[in-house]
Amino acid sequence: MVTEVIAIGWILIVIGVILLLLEAFNPGFFLAVPGTTLIIIGAISLLFPEIFSSTWIILIGILTALFSAGATVWIYSRITADSGIPYTVSRDSLSGKEGIVIKKIESDNISGKVEINNVEWSAKTPAGIIDKGKKVRVIASEGVHVIVEEI
Repeated sequence: MVTEVIAIGWILIVIGVILLLLEAFNPGFFLAVPGTTLIIIGAISLLFPEIFSSTWIILIGILTALFSAGATVWIYSRITADSGIPYTVSRDSLSGKEGIVIKKIESDNISGKVEINNVEWSAKTPAGIIDKGKKVRVIASEGVHVIVEEI
């Protein structure tokens, strides 16, 4: 029984480390909470193998998860940019905005790209072609793209 608990402890630690690595490479999925919780529970089970046969493991799991969640939220709040008011952009709020063509825009398709306020949008023009590097102004939005004219 003790060797099974030791094996489970190591398995929990390995899974926890994998979750932390996934979180490190894809931040924002909140995998740090279960990862940290599994590492701590795994370490406790290695130190106290009899813990799995008691109800204490439930309380320890809950407290560890709460601590991990709080610590993760605190850490993320410290490492994110503090820009004050959240900034959201919808295609409907772009009318009249100016941008730069980053991929040639044509009238018959939406393969053209324009950058407006550091955000890339699919774009087309009512007539003709607008080459890369030209300044444009949004005149409307339609579906998932914007319609622009050269300035």
